[in-house]
Amino acid sequence: MKKLFILSVGFLSGIVFAQNNPNPGYWQQQADYKMDLSMDVKTFQYKGTQTLEYTNNSNDTLRKVFYHLYFNAFQPGSEMDIRLQTITDPDKRMVKSFKVGDKEVKESRISTLKPNQIGYLKIANFKQDGQVASTKVVGTILEVTLVNPILPKSKSTFTLDFDGQVPEQIRRSGRNSSEGVALSMTQWYPKICEFDFEGWHADPYIGREFHGVWGNFDVKITIDKTYTIGASGYLQNKNEIGHGYQDEGVEVKHPKKTKTLTWHFVAPKVHDFAWGADNNYIHDKIMGENGVELHFFYKNDKEILENWKALQPKTAELLSFFNKTIGQYPYKQYSVIQGGDGGMEYAMCTLITGKRSLGSLVGVTAHELAHIWFQHVLATNESKHEWMDEGFTSFISDMAMTQVMPPKNKKEDENPFQSAYNNYFYMVSTGREQPQSTHADRYDENMVYGISSYSKGTVFLTQLAYVIGMENMFKTLKRYYHDYQFTHPTPNDFKRSAERVSGAVLDWYLVDWTQTTNTIDYGIKNIDDNGKVTLERIGRMPMPLDILVAYEDGTVESFYIPNPLMRWEKENPYPQVKRTVLKGWDWAYPTYELTLSQAKAKIKSVVIDPSGLMADVNQENNSYPKTK
Repeated sequence: MKKLFILSVGFLSGIVFAQNNPNPGYWQQQADYKMDLSMDVKTFQYKGTQTLEYTNNSNDTLRKVFYHLYFNAFQPGSEMDIRLQTITDPDKRMVKSFKVGDKEVKESRISTLKPNQIGYLKIANFKQDGQVASTKVVGTILEVTLVNPILPKSKSTFTLDFDGQVPEQIRRSGRNSSEGVALSMTQWYPKICEFDFEGWHADPYIGREFHGVWGNFDVKITIDKTYTIGASGYLQNKNEIGHGYQDEGVEVKHPKKTKTLTWHFVAPKVHDFAWGADNNYIHDKIMGENGVELHFFYKNDKEILENWKALQPKTAELLSFFNKTIGQYPYKQYSVIQGGDGGMEYAMCTLITGKRSLGSLVGVTAHELAHIWFQHVLATNESKHEWMDEGFTSFISDMAMTQVMPPKNKKEDENPFQSAYNNYFYMVSTGREQPQSTHADRYDENMVYGISSYSKGTVFLTQLAYVIGMENMFKTLKRYYHDYQFTHPTPNDFKRSAERVSGAVLDWYLVDWTQTTNTIDYGIKNIDDNGKVTLERIGRMPMPLDILVAYEDGTVESFYIPNPLMRWEKENPYPQVKRTVLKGWDWAYPTYELTLSQAKAKIKSVVIDPSGLMADVNQENNSYPKTK
């Protein structure tokens, strides 16, 4: 299995598709930010100004706009706090556990924050085109009633002042992380909500995912001069800053008698801006493929130095792998920044925790770097389609790790995605699965959310390779990236990419796998003495079937039973084995019969799906003799 995936990647690395517009009439809003802020590293409070030029490319007249104020979530009584107190399996990073008698009690860390520990964003002086507009704060959302409606295909400029306080490090953002990083500045600014073909997406911040407006960012950050910043975008004043940024041979020109420095970043064509800062960062830089600068910011801690140095060439290898497998990285820099509470992707950078084994450090970097393709260039609405960014990212980063950090003592033919299948099977066995179309905040359990988005999302792609063939699946990834980059693609857009590449009809696959909890379960019901095989469909979800038969005389043959809903036949995945294409198995029929070329006594084995890529929830009835 592993060899099959690797060979497919190598074959497809040179494919180029012609540019086209797959969705005529598509539009998206534009939000161009200019921000200037000053951070007090003693109080962790900051002040800033923001000018936002907003372009309404829709056909709607907008009378209101909405902003995210994410830091307001880190306050006692917020929706995030209450959710932590009521969900059955709260995020371990966000709760304190202690015992009362023999009972373990979990307490929301947000619920005990004091006024100088909470997070907040306070907005003042909001104006639209120079005129004062009416605003209202509702939790983590700022509601703005516009002075003048924004007509279709027109622009308006919003200005505001903001005061913020960086919360205790609890989730993604915060100060003084468990590893001693001073500032993890993510979701830190007033961020306009997305308005698209579905309308406004002004979701409160409860702890899940994001959806942002494409635009250009021009950000100036004034901070204590002993601090080093890693951020989204390109640093504009390298030789004023130093800190390992300056051009070779050019003197650093610090302003005289100043306690602060102003860092100026420009991030073009992104939908977010993040940064991390510390007064004990080491800053390294290496060159990656196509002249991409790879920056690394990590604490000067002897426990982690060796692994962070070893990470750097591995990151360059990962960049090259993703370039070949999906498409070219479109920017000229990427930063890996120690911070946060695990790993989280942002525009042109990631924040990750740094005290890890080398394998873990490379693994988390592989995942977050892959998110550049599946979220920060292909910007799906994570709140509604979280499986598209997390699942696709998990799939491609797992593949990358088999190349960059090959597993030891593993069989060459072992499925590198078996853990994703096992997680999915476990979730199904609990009876608590929810459809992948569930909004990210509406899952009953973190366990179900995690497996549905990461593992079941991974299986969506590996199983698609079973449905349309490995080569077509990888071609689909390239086609999808090429056609939809720098937009907000939907699940249907990916399905249409797969249909364009393969020629198969795939609506049934998208609907059953992502919008229901229907399962796949096919079985060998009976084989009579004459070699007539009766198959049965037990699960609701239809599939095409590959069947491999081995006889006692050493001969082998395969059969392909098409799924008529596809109106298409897959090429033989085992060209070295003679294959017979049978008539299709219509979904309404619970059983199907085929007759083998030899009698039962001469049959050594019959296997449904020898690849193991079809996520059949009961493997025991997929083979004859039955597996034990």
